[in-house]
Amino acid sequence: MKHMTFQRAIVSAAAFIACSSAWATNGMLMEGYGPVPLAMGGAAQAYDNGTAAMMNNPATLQLSENGTQFNFAVGMLGPKVTSMGEKSGGTSYWMPALGWVRKNDQFSYGIGIFGQGGMGTEYKAGSMNAAGTAQPVRSELAVGRVIAPVSFKVNDRVNLGATLDFTWASLDMRMAAMFSQMGGMSPMPTGQFASMMGAMAKGQMPAPQTVRIDFSNSNDFTGAAKSTGFAGKLGGTFEASKDLRLGASYQFKSALGDMKTSASGASLTMGQSLPGRMIVRDFQMPAVLAAGAAWTPSSSLLLVADVKRIDWSGVMKDFKMSFESSQGLGTMSFTLPQNWKDQTVVSLGGAYKLNDAWTLRAGYSHSTNPIPDATVHPLFPAIVKDHYTAGLGYQLGGGMSIDAAVSHAPKVTVNAGMLGGAPISHSQTNYQFLFSARY
Repeated sequence: MKHMTFQRAIVSAAAFIACSSAWATNGMLMEGYGPVPLAMGGAAQAYDNGTAAMMNNPATLQLSENGTQFNFAVGMLGPKVTSMGEKSGGTSYWMPALGWVRKNDQFSYGIGIFGQGGMGTEYKAGSMNAAGTAQPVRSELAVGRVIAPVSFKVNDRVNLGATLDFTWASLDMRMAAMFSQMGGMSPMPTGQFASMMGAMAKGQMPAPQTVRIDFSNSNDFTGAAKSTGFAGKLGGTFEASKDLRLGASYQFKSALGDMKTSASGASLTMGQSLPGRMIVRDFQMPAVLAAGAAWTPSSSLLLVADVKRIDWSGVMKDFKMSFESSQGLGTMSFTLPQNWKDQTVVSLGGAYKLNDAWTLRAGYSHSTNPIPDATVHPLFPAIVKDHYTAGLGYQLGGGMSIDAAVSHAPKVTVNAGMLGGAPISHSQTNYQFLFSARY
């Protein structure tokens, strides 16, 4: 009976988390997974950070006490984005997470459900970003994972870990552009679309002023285009001395299928609105290489540092979409150049144990901006660089505890080449809360 109750809890939580989105700040990735790492600048490679290790370094699961631990977390992400002087209405996104791990002296195993990241903005109908279409403009990308981790103790100094990740992604997009900007989107029409575009180019039929791509179910919890796939991680820790531990991990590039809407779940408007299917081709999350250290100069003080290299250039060269007419008119493919650069993230943090109940934490992280000014888009302005973080933990007793963290990313402003040099700015304040039970 207890087993069935636990299964139902896992299934219910998976359904809830699978329908949740995130607005991330290291490109499309979060600056920290779990409130303990988040409060320390996102550093998490070389110390026990609970079941969030599944998203960070699975080898650190072997650093916890023997027994079972259950974690439930919820995060609130608060982006503030302005494009061409207009504020995005997407200012709060909720992201829950769930983890369960069983550990003994030799190995650990478990399951977890985490939101990995995403992006999202919302602009009102009639805004400058609507390009005169008098329709709202929005994007909402969510990526999440169901993770099965395993870690084991090689010897007294070395632990290794790995995960197999079932990954999902969903996307809403309501995008408008001037017809004259289509050349920058490298349109590739087939069928009657090719004949129409040829006639427009020759002046044989009038060209519309605007083009609109629309696939959105107007649901805050799931996108109209969806895909699933797999990914995974490898990790290790090494006890360099009794006070210093080193850790490293490698997260593999995801293997997601193409995101697709239903057969008539999208529309393309070029003078008239045409129904069809939208396919987002080869959207993937990047490989991430991370390394870090944890130093305990005293029983009450922990100092941590991580460096990450995120391979955005391997997954965000172009954003490719294909519209398949449900009326047999052919296909219209678009390519939005992105040319994201690889991103380096440096995270520093510390924790001070005041007494047996209270722990205080603080940190800082700095990252490069992965998006060139020439290709930054108001629907995907992931341009912030710095994060200032803080948090605390409290032991409730009986193996239970709570942790909380806050992260603030100061405003960054760039002049967007896609908008003729118009400014786009982005700042963000995020919160995470965690309940833990060990038994």
